[in-house]
Amino acid sequence: MAFVVLTGGPGAGKTALLSELGSRGYATVDESARAIIAERVAGGLSARPQLPIFAREILRRDIEKYMCVAPGPEWIFFDRGVLDALALLQEVDPLPMEDLQRLLSAYPFHALVFILPPWESIYTNDAERDQTFAEAVHVHGKLQRWYHSCGYRVHEVPRLSVQQRADHVVQALSQSDA
Repeated sequence: MAFVVLTGGPGAGKTALLSELGSRGYATVDESARAIIAERVAGGLSARPQLPIFAREILRRDIEKYMCVAPGPEWIFFDRGVLDALALLQEVDPLPMEDLQRLLSAYPFHALVFILPPWESIYTNDAERDQTFAEAVHVHGKLQRWYHSCGYRVHEVPRLSVQQRADHVVQALSQSDA
């Protein structure tokens, strides 16, 4: 089938949704940023390096993950991924347009991208998430614009239980692919 992106600002429930989809037997790919932050903190470093370095490391890891996943008959769900990494990189250290287009073409995803909206009642901070809720709202808006500018159809996932969100994503994909 296709590689499917779950995106949105921090704390919107992407990881919980990915876990639910995984428990249903779908292949899933975790985001890279949290792992980088956890590794840095465990090593006694600041949570994030300078943004251009951080963005390039996220992109490097996301490309590696993309290349390691073999497409199959089922959807494969990515918690963010190459496209989000490119969005961050374009914001902090823009690539020449031809390089950006080459990367967008080299790492395609399903045309329907699922964005989880900011949801204050579930938003929490943790060891890897230090942004404020206002920052999460800002990131959400930037991601919506980014995906639209890249030609993807952005589908907002309603604020429902994790199980209902998973049902919603699977149903929307089924209708999209029909």
